[in-house]
This record gives sequence, structure tokens and C-alpha cells, in this order.
Amino acid sequence: MSSTLPAVLIVQPMADDGPAFLATWLQEQGIAFQVVRVFAGEAVPRSAAGWRGVVMLGGAMSVNDDLPFLRDAEALLRDAVHRGVPVLGHCLGGQMLARALGAATTDNPVPEVGWAYIELADQALARDWLGDVASGSDEPLPVFQWHYQTFALPAGATLLASNAACAHQAFAFGPHLGMQFHIEVDAEKLNRWCAEAPASALADAHHASVQDEARMRADTHRLLASSQATARRIYARWWSLVQAAASV
Repeated sequence: MSSTLPAVLIVQPMADDGPAFLATWLQEQGIAFQVVRVFAGEAVPRSAAGWRGVVMLGGAMSVNDDLPFLRDAEALLRDAVHRGVPVLGHCLGGQMLARALGAATTDNPVPEVGWAYIELADQALARDWLGDVASGSDEPLPVFQWHYQTFALPAGATLLASNAACAHQAFAFGPHLGMQFHIEVDAEKLNRWCAEAPASALADAHHASVQDEARMRADTHRLLASSQATARRIYARWWSLVQAAASV
């Protein structure tokens, strides 16, 4: 790796969808990172050369939109996979990883906005990435969602989690992980998103998978700690794969 580059590159498409708890975790571990602020006009590199890990965050756009930065991000993630640089995709980023691997993103049968539970696939790889259950309970894992589209499962990928609202919640492809949910949320980010919920959810309030502000805030109080425990597990496993790839 070039000594002039931090270890991790983070692509942030939107101002209100930053790295949040991911940044906290990286800082706790002493891992240097650089954020490409697409919303501020910063260019997304098309090559992963020099980086040890690449992360893409969420955004309100579709990966199918005709936006130049999306095509640059697709090229970046495809190059990272080619080079064996581990990729971590959150929501839009998970969809972009799937696209880089040749899978389509299409409208989900229903929107998911707010807290939801996901069911882990009954296999060791899913438990390695996500754990068995949330905080030792008998319930599925709680995660925060805000999406209207979803990715198909790329050829050769392993499905890790699903739920009734969205069949493909997370997949692994070698050292790369794509997630449909927002495991990076923290209290500050959720406070802003909960305040935005009424306008966003108005047209979709008839769906059981869409929460209003009050339900979001109540579930945030109950579930954020479990979500962040899962985030720590995911980020630690991903970083161990980053380190393993760098040592090859």
C-alpha cells in the first residue's frame, strides 16, 4: 500500500448519510480512513490501487441512475474485487457491490423504512459475519432499514440473511460483504432520520414495513445497542479479512 494513503476509502454519496458508527469504530481501532464526499463534488476514484479496504455508504438514488459518480463507484468496486481488496457495502453500497458482481438491482416488493428484524441463513458463514442472535436473545437480528430497491444475489455469492419484506438482506462474496440495511447508524444519525420519517413515510404508511417517527424513536431506544453490537462484529470480521488480504 502507498504510504500516502489511509488504509480505508469510504465513498459517501449524500451529506446526511455519513459513516457514523463505522467512523467511530475505525477511530477506536486506530485505522486511518479517507471519505470521498460525493455530495461536495469530490471525485470517486475508479481504481482501488493503494487502498487496503473500500467502503460504500447509502444514498437516495438508485444504482441504475445515469449519474457519473455511480459509474465511477461501480468501476471502483469492480476493481477492488479484481485486486482482492475487501469491499463493504451499506444499502446503496450493497446494491453497488452486487451490480459490480453482475447482479441486478430492482424495486423491492415493499419499502422498508425503520427498524426491522432479519433472519440469518442456517450456515456457519452467516454466523461468522452476523452472530447467532441479537445480544443472546431468541429474536432475529434488529437492523435499521431505508430502501425501496434491492439487489439480486450475485453468482457465486452466499446469502447471509433475509426477512419477509426483503429476500436478500446480506451476502458475502469472498472477503466482500453487501448489506441492504444500515448497520452504521448511531444515535445522532438516527435522530436526524427519525425527524425526516413523517414526510418520507407518508405515501407508504400502509406498509407494515414502514415506521413513522414515533415508532422509529421507540425502537431506536430499544434496539440501537444490539444493532451496534452486530456492527462491531461485522466491522471486526471485515477488518480481519482486510489484514489477511494485505499480508498475501
